[in-house]
Amino acid sequence: MVKAIRVYEHGDPEVLKWEDVEIGEPGEGEIRVRNKAIGLNFIDVYYRKGVYKPAKMPFTPGMEAVGEVVTVGPGLTGRTVGDIVAYAGGAMGSYAEEQILPANKVVPVPSSIDPVIAASIMLKGMTAQFLLRRCFKVEPGHTVLIQAAAGGVGSLLCQWANALGATVIGTVSTKEKAAQAKDDGCHHVILYKEEDFVARVNEITSGNGVDVVYDSVGKDSLQGSLACLKLRGYMVSFGQSSGTPDPVPLSALAPKSLFLTRPSLMQYTVTRDELLETAGEVFTSIASGILKVRVNHTYPLSQAAQAHTDLESRKTSGSVVLIP
Repeated sequence: MVKAIRVYEHGDPEVLKWEDVEIGEPGEGEIRVRNKAIGLNFIDVYYRKGVYKPAKMPFTPGMEAVGEVVTVGPGLTGRTVGDIVAYAGGAMGSYAEEQILPANKVVPVPSSIDPVIAASIMLKGMTAQFLLRRCFKVEPGHTVLIQAAAGGVGSLLCQWANALGATVIGTVSTKEKAAQAKDDGCHHVILYKEEDFVARVNEITSGNGVDVVYDSVGKDSLQGSLACLKLRGYMVSFGQSSGTPDPVPLSALAPKSLFLTRPSLMQYTVTRDELLETAGEVFTSIASGILKVRVNHTYPLSQAAQAHTDLESRKTSGSVVLIP
């Protein structure tokens, strides 16, 4: 038996129960991993609340972790006991001391990268990679708007977009987060509680608008984000921390011939090659100093409910990691 967080009903953080579970042995093509560090992400909140539906109830949340391989399934090659591996997005259930994973969904972690750092950045870093490099390819001269610029993904988007040569505009809720966003490479930071971000973006861009908006906030910001775009601009809605956005009629895109996409990491890492390439670029960017990883908060895994409470009330910034 190992300890894990279990969810029997959707609801507030109190539904996260710390329990003994039986996980069994790995089958063909699987490995058993003892987790060293577990990343906390807003998608975990969506599953807990029922915004996203798990395959079955009860379930163990969590979409990323780094751990040590303790058992290898029958006939499996390429993985050995003692390997340090990471996964993100391929299977749910990382809020556990140990878990069974498909071997083709994990990637090796370079020995130079601490497991806590790797766990804090796998999902967020691979999300930033596909958003900036493939969903909309950011290049020198582009102007980008990043909503929630001091959040886990937002922080990485700011750093990476700046390194790619873009002019970076970020929105944040507090002066403390504004300082972090500046440090992360934001050229312009907007305190959205104190000023109209649409008006400020219009001012910053001399009325031209931005090439792309990366919006993980959703309901509270989507309409404003669309208004910030230039002709043929790209609206990338990749989250909904404030709630599900209202539907956008096609006619709303017509005046500026806008593009609107709602991407997911899972559709950008379908093949093994895509997964390895995406994770590899994240690890390379950490090693080269393009990405500074802030693990500003760690919690014992048993206190996942408190971590969720703090994340939802915007008391956290940067990355949050749960330690088994």
